[in-house]
Amino acid sequence: MRYALYFTPSEDDPLTRRAAAWIGRDAYTNRRIAQTLAEGVSADLLKAATASPRRYGFHATLKAPFRLADGESEDDLMSCLTAFCERARPFELGPLAVARLGRFYALMQTTPGARLASFAGELVELFDRFRAPLADDEIVRRNPEDLTERQRQYLRRWGYPYVFDEFRFHMTLTGSLDEVDAALLEPALKACFAPVLGKPVPVTAVTLFVESKPGEPFVVAARVPLAGAEG
Repeated sequence: MRYALYFTPSEDDPLTRRAAAWIGRDAYTNRRIAQTLAEGVSADLLKAATASPRRYGFHATLKAPFRLADGESEDDLMSCLTAFCERARPFELGPLAVARLGRFYALMQTTPGARLASFAGELVELFDRFRAPLADDEIVRRNPEDLTERQRQYLRRWGYPYVFDEFRFHMTLTGSLDEVDAALLEPALKACFAPVLGKPVPVTAVTLFVESKPGEPFVVAARVPLAGAEG
């Protein structure tokens, strides 16, 4: 079993509903959703292009998936998450936009903010005691030969290469695409998400996702509100 700490909007948020229809699964209920088709995009292409985000669910990574360390339990993890969220204050992300990140598409901030990076970094450090060390095959799956030296160091130390100064908020919408498929999907993505973008996105909770068995979909186990007071 693996756990992950993600940001995702509430279950009834229009962005959540729109994303579930795009990727084809609701991570809150683990139900498959009929995908929103667009002109020029076949059902087979859309299904294949969204296979990876469909398994992981609509989210932005705060603490990447991990197995529990020896001596730690899910109850301990939940207690720590509840305590963290009780003192953490809600905040807002700037507006999101469909953007290409490497070979895939994601929702990204139009203007990155320091508050989010600091928030994610705190989670990475605080919850690392719950993380079992990566196995060799898990490291290999990260393609360390394609990472920078700093990213490889972060992978070994924190279990994920894109933390701290390497952190880039993104909510993945596709898997890796070639140029032909990217050209077909980009206008469809922008048309699909245009009605729910262009305004600040509130960060009001941290969501615990769980993968029950290797290869199974990640499902929402708990969404813990941020309850810290101002000042």
